[in-house]
Amino acid sequence: MSTATESAVAVLIVLGALFVLLGSIGLARLPDFLTRLHGPTKATTLGVGAMLLASAIFFSTGANEGISLHELAILFFLFITAPVTAHLLAKAALHRQTGAQESDSDTPVRDRGREKLRHPDQPS
Repeated sequence: MSTATESAVAVLIVLGALFVLLGSIGLARLPDFLTRLHGPTKATTLGVGAMLLASAIFFSTGANEGISLHELAILFFLFITAPVTAHLLAKAALHRQTGAQESDSDTPVRDRGREKLRHPDQPS
């Protein structure tokens, strides 16, 4: 394996690890569910994607000289399913939030999604 390929793999692994760390910190530190959802769906997906790309490059260059399709298939399914899952979780959270509020409130339905989610056990 050439030095350029090793450098590309190393850079992708470090970059992926930094994005995964950033996404994990965002998941732990952001204030409410809807903003906390961005950590795993944006940064962590990009980080895992960079590590999978590094793995595909590493296993494609070597004795077998073929393209490693396993990592590319995982990368494809990750990039397809992560946004769909985040969208469904956000829709469920908004539905739960707006359904818990009384229908005669003065807040229009379009503005109810901007309010913070409360845990059901917390007093109002």
